[in-house]
Amino acid sequence: YFKEKAIPWAYEFITGPLGFDPDRLWYTVHDNDDEAAEIWIDGVGIPPDRLQRRGDADNFWQMGVAGPAGHASEIFYDRGPEFGPEGGPVVDEERFTEFWNLVFMQFVQDVPYHVVGDLPATGIDTGAGLDRVAVLLQGVANLFEIDVVRPILTEAENATGVTYGTHTTADVSLRILADHGRAITFLIGDGVVPSNEGRGYVLRRLLRRTVRHAWQLGSTDRVTPRLIGASIDTMGGAYPSLVDAREGIIEMAEREEARFRRTLDSGHSLLDEALDSLDAGQQVPGETAFKLHDTFGFPVELTEEIAAERGHGVDLTGFESEMEAQRRRARAARKSGVSEDAAPAYRAVYEEAGPSEFIGYEYLTGTGRVLAIVREGEMIERAADGETVEVFLDRTPFYAEAGGQVGDTGTIVTETGALRIEDTRFPVQGLNGHSAVVTSGSVAVGQDATLEVDADRRERIRKCHTGTHILHWALRDVLGPHVQQAGSLVEAGRFRFDFSHFTSVDIDELDGVEATANGRVVENAAVRTFEVSRQDAEDLGALAFFGDKYGDKVRVVDAGGYSRELCGGTHVPTTGQIGPLIVLGEASIGSNLRRIEALTGATAYRHMSDLRHELRTAAGALRTRHDSVASAAVSLVERSRELEEKIEAFEAQSRTSVAADLAEAAEKVGDSHLVVATQSGVSPDELRTIALQVRDRIGSGIVVLGGDRDGKAGLIAAVSKDLVGTGVSAADVLLPAARLVGGGGSRDPELSQAGGPHGDRLDEALEEARSGALSVLRGA
Repeated sequence: YFKEKAIPWAYEFITGPLGFDPDRLWYTVHDNDDEAAEIWIDGVGIPPDRLQRRGDADNFWQMGVAGPAGHASEIFYDRGPEFGPEGGPVVDEERFTEFWNLVFMQFVQDVPYHVVGDLPATGIDTGAGLDRVAVLLQGVANLFEIDVVRPILTEAENATGVTYGTHTTADVSLRILADHGRAITFLIGDGVVPSNEGRGYVLRRLLRRTVRHAWQLGSTDRVTPRLIGASIDTMGGAYPSLVDAREGIIEMAEREEARFRRTLDSGHSLLDEALDSLDAGQQVPGETAFKLHDTFGFPVELTEEIAAERGHGVDLTGFESEMEAQRRRARAARKSGVSEDAAPAYRAVYEEAGPSEFIGYEYLTGTGRVLAIVREGEMIERAADGETVEVFLDRTPFYAEAGGQVGDTGTIVTETGALRIEDTRFPVQGLNGHSAVVTSGSVAVGQDATLEVDADRRERIRKCHTGTHILHWALRDVLGPHVQQAGSLVEAGRFRFDFSHFTSVDIDELDGVEATANGRVVENAAVRTFEVSRQDAEDLGALAFFGDKYGDKVRVVDAGGYSRELCGGTHVPTTGQIGPLIVLGEASIGSNLRRIEALTGATAYRHMSDLRHELRTAAGALRTRHDSVASAAVSLVERSRELEEKIEAFEAQSRTSVAADLAEAAEKVGDSHLVVATQSGVSPDELRTIALQVRDRIGSGIVVLGGDRDGKAGLIAAVSKDLVGTGVSAADVLLPAARLVGGGGSRDPELSQAGGPHGDRLDEALEEARSGALSVLRGA
């Protein structure tokens, strides 16, 4: 169908089910579209004076580039004289609000608005904005007052203590809180986590902008839980998944808000200082904008917004220069994929041969033809013994690294030579590249080859890949449906699994995840793979991952009917073949991202066997049974702690006794006392303790102690408070002695400590300190 049906259907829908009053509707068509005008007037029967014609800028749809285009017809609603003057949409589009658009796709253009022909088939593009329709039907001033937004706006008022409707910047901030609060709710509910890239970065920007505007309104309490709660209360009836995920959505947003509030003050202070230093018309330096972005997490858009409020711009060129420098550093640190020099060769192979036929789901051996050989970015005809090359075949059982699963290894043999395959990857999507070393003879383009994958390694890899699916299911079962895979690395016997979660996984939860996963493993359920349409996969509840590319047909891996994921990897036929799945640990790898490392199959068994051996060894050392090691170790630690306390008490008593003896032997100098002595074999802390105890016992005076430990000298001087009050300083007393042992000292007048490498000069240093102390005391 085309205009003859699209126009009356639109009218029927908006005046029927939607209930718009026909007497308040206006219509526009393109200046040259007599056909649409005739259908509106003669076919539908609208009043001719309600139809207005407009030019290309208003009623011609195009993409801005060469391609499809067409006339448009728009429908407007008259909101009444209080919103503007009479005259229809050509006079005022505030009063006459567009809410429906019909695009008649029928032309081809070469540049905007220049038609060069007709499309082979016409088409209709039609639709309306739900929020805008609600504004008109509910008779409110704007979308923030419709029934699915106003409750959130009200909660923004309650959260900040600011009333809406003052027609100030506060109204703008409240609208931002309502709008962003709803968006945040749906993004997190859809599995997005705050991050620094992709849609996670969009979410983080929305969260931070929300927090900043609440902060500007004077709110010191967290606002995102209240905004999300209001959003779910309002929208949950239509989106029940939000209700189920309520707790996880709120917790993730609240944690992000808490982190940003901690940095907002410091970052805002830096920006305020920069803005205060600018003259009228000056820009915030790009270096400052980058520091705010890199150190404090300020998106440059937020810096621009704050600067604009103060009448300044941002040096975006300088900012981009700093960002590019950072990207260069990141690229240098990242392992390179396809080199730029080699890319033309890979493209040439793909253009000539097309995608590789992968037979590795069913077979680990097979035959194929050598289509191309690439060496250091150049295509060659033959590779000889010892050369490292990349080989391309028309069909292959070798799995190329993808979806976290590492590439296969194995052998390729032709009639003239053999290669050892060390890795398989996609230099160009769909083209399996076999990284190989020629181990004998030579291999040439055009030869038939026998192909064999390392079967044992592939088996250990696919145990792990199925294990990631089971672990993912277990994480969602134990922690909640907000958990989403964020990356993985599937190797032979070992895998790591990254996932979104807003806090660390405690030991009990981790044990629960491992137990739940192994419970599914021992069920030995069938693992099925099948291809369906993307829509059918979604209807089945199969999990897909943002950032992954899927075609019209997708491959679903189903384990026991409970775990369904879109996946192109290789898997075991039953879950029991995974073998034990042992979780090694869990850690943070970024904001709201966690990583689990795990083992499967024989690797997991060997790990447990090694642990059992360690346990038996520990049991032997503790002289107990292996099932009593923990209690025996606790008892040993407690006994050790008691002995340490007794030893410490004895040593303290010994130090006290030493201090008493030294104080008793103190040299009388005028009204004060002097103690200079050696204490060999004691630590610096023990030397300090003894010196303080001696000083406290002698009353007024100076104490200098020295110790020689492992050939190094330690010195300490303590001066009583009464002498410090007259200008005597422990640092002045100790410094000459410290220089003799090759060191320096602290500058505290009451207690100065020093050390140096020349322990052999300790006696000389103490004599120097004694001489200095006597001089000070006699002078005092």
